[in-house]
Amino acid sequence: MTELAGLVAVLADIHGVLPALDAVLAEPDVRAADRIVLCGDLAAGPLPVPTLERLAALGDRAVWVRGNADRELVTLASGGATTIPDPIAPWAAAELGQAHIALLDGLPTTVTLDVAGLGEVLFCHATPRDDEEVVLVDSSLARWTEVLDGVSAETVVCGHTHMPFSRLVDRRLVVNPGSVGMPYGTSGAHWALLGGTTGPAVRLRRTRYDTERACQSLVDGSGYPGIEDWAGGFVRHPASDVEALTVFGPRDGRGP
Repeated sequence: MTELAGLVAVLADIHGVLPALDAVLAEPDVRAADRIVLCGDLAAGPLPVPTLERLAALGDRAVWVRGNADRELVTLASGGATTIPDPIAPWAAAELGQAHIALLDGLPTTVTLDVAGLGEVLFCHATPRDDEEVVLVDSSLARWTEVLDGVSAETVVCGHTHMPFSRLVDRRLVVNPGSVGMPYGTSGAHWALLGGTTGPAVRLRRTRYDTERACQSLVDGSGYPGIEDWAGGFVRHPASDVEALTVFGPRDGRGP
């Protein structure tokens, strides 16, 4: 377990949307953070290579966690098949070089850090045991107890569902920073700030940026054939939290 005395910025589900990532990295609190934890699904999107290169430039400050889309990019790049519904994923996989593939393939699925004000914090993508199972802010206590069975950390940070929340689960704090690149609920780039010596130990943050300019940047910079529709649907007009919960809800075991 790594000891940390200062701030930890948590970025999840960037999905290759470099303009959103750059907006978050420009935040003073992110620039000042001792560590930047990347909670998976980093490159499956319109600018996969520049996004990975920007993250790699963070050096030792970055703590990487692999998400299901990162794993599936490796599978696709190696000639395998996946069940990713977004057709941008095979295109993004073909853009990656061998060094990018090796980077994603070698990432851990969980990381545990000691964060000031919180103690032991476990970071994962979806849940500690599975990189694509779904738990939500309104999932039942029984469901949360199931997926967190055997986890000793008092705080768990996850991503995957692209909606920010912080809630208690039988004395354990669960935090989802939301999505940097493909938010559900509201526009902007969502992330979280943990730790520090003043203020709340968990702060859910939203970085507003010019989404019209970002969409144009994606259209100009990405070679994905469907980039205009993709940018419009995920950056300019993201799905609402109601729409997302309606789709994800049956996948947390609650039934149709």
